[in-house]
Amino acid sequence: MRILSKILNFISKRVFVVGLIILIQICWGISMLTRLTEYSSALNMVLTVLSLFAVLYIINKDDNPAYKLAWIIPILVFPLFGGFLYLLFGDKRPTKRMRIQMDKAAARISAFSVSDDNLLDIVQAEDKTAYGQMKYINDCAHYPAYRNTESYYYKSGEECYPILLEELRKAKHFIFMEYFIVEEANMWDGILTILKQKAAEGVEVRFMYDDMGCVALLPYKYYKKLEEYGIKSVAFNPVIPFFSLVMNHRDHRKMTIIDGNVGFMGGWNLADEYINVKNRFGYWKDTAVMLKGDAVWNLTSMFLVTWNSIRPDKEEDIRRYMPEMIMENSTDTEGYVQPYGDSPLDRENVSESVFLNMINSAQDYIYMSTPYLVIDNEMMTALILAAKRGVDVRIVTPGIPDKKYVFILTQSYYSQLVKGGVKIYQYDPGFVHAKSFVCDDKFAIVGTINLDYRSLYLHFECGTFFYRTPVVAAVKEDLLEMTEVSTQQTYAMTQKHIFKRLAQAVLRVLAPLM
Repeated sequence: MRILSKILNFISKRVFVVGLIILIQICWGISMLTRLTEYSSALNMVLTVLSLFAVLYIINKDDNPAYKLAWIIPILVFPLFGGFLYLLFGDKRPTKRMRIQMDKAAARISAFSVSDDNLLDIVQAEDKTAYGQMKYINDCAHYPAYRNTESYYYKSGEECYPILLEELRKAKHFIFMEYFIVEEANMWDGILTILKQKAAEGVEVRFMYDDMGCVALLPYKYYKKLEEYGIKSVAFNPVIPFFSLVMNHRDHRKMTIIDGNVGFMGGWNLADEYINVKNRFGYWKDTAVMLKGDAVWNLTSMFLVTWNSIRPDKEEDIRRYMPEMIMENSTDTEGYVQPYGDSPLDRENVSESVFLNMINSAQDYIYMSTPYLVIDNEMMTALILAAKRGVDVRIVTPGIPDKKYVFILTQSYYSQLVKGGVKIYQYDPGFVHAKSFVCDDKFAIVGTINLDYRSLYLHFECGTFFYRTPVVAAVKEDLLEMTEVSTQQTYAMTQKHIFKRLAQAVLRVLAPLM
């Protein structure tokens, strides 16, 4: 009876209904094309020629080689359907409408800035490597660096959660929150109670969640329920039961901004496993940072661009959300902080480029943790080359996976990396969801960005680059502690049986489309 109840509960959920409708559309489309080609040799020829032109177009396109290969192979294997499918779904970029809305919002908000125009000149005289990284983020992602900011690192969701609640209770003017996953459970209930109270006190509260990330966790049009509490809310890129590549572009960011002076960001979402109230895959290892000061403006502006692209308000006074200069002349703000965003709206792969800059400049060590290790040839080459020139390269991955097929895919990269001198550690206590990077006791990155194609090419992401701040030492200590409770992978351990290697080979080819 309990099994039947679970089945009925699952099929009644929106994620099942949407998935079923999309599956029916795919099957119907393939069936129709098959039948038409059986009766029309001309159509058969047209589709085959279309596939040929699609392959030639992909080869000459300025795109990632792995993404090209992921399309070329299916098109050649299924020439009748491949070209037609690429014509419909091959473009990785978001819809034109989304791009126009985001561009308008960005143009309006970019007019406001609290950055120090002389800061990069100071860094250039101090450290040319740091200058190069910060200049790249400033010029190509359009997010400046700051000094006037305190930063704090948290090794787990349960460590950061009470701090977040405490800061939310202090809010006097506004609260902005943007998350990929929200689940109606203990963690969210604690936050929602405060948000409702603050909204009742007259504090402006805005909440944005990704509809795909929450499709199995929140009721349909949950934002309307939040509006009833006085919380302004939107769902990013709402899920519709239509097979479209537009659904690929998700808001994977996780951040909270309070009164323009306090900001939280990192890997954790608003669900109970992120604070280890619920045990899903052993111990859930995640990280977060809190910023206090001028650098919070980068998070605020990032939020406002996305929000205003969905729910524009031309009368909104952007200046009221800018930080007060409360940290000026503080002696506790050594180092530089540079929050930045990345999106598929442009042709600049900011997240991957920032990582590559760090790897290529590493001299002594670079340590990192990631839940998914699905990398392209550029990243693979950079990691191995760093190891071969004597850099201590360590990567921590999960010991207990959340998605088994992605875990198999992640393990497929171990052999080449280990053979090249990279040290791989699988985290024995459970699942690593942290996306933390540290290099040479000088640089660190904490954010939402996984080492996989989705994060690097398809999702809206965010991270923070730290240079000579206390966070750098904290990230290093945390990553070293993670390696102590992890199993280092030897080359012999990476050699799998023939059937698993075949499965990994197929997954590797399709990885950019997954």
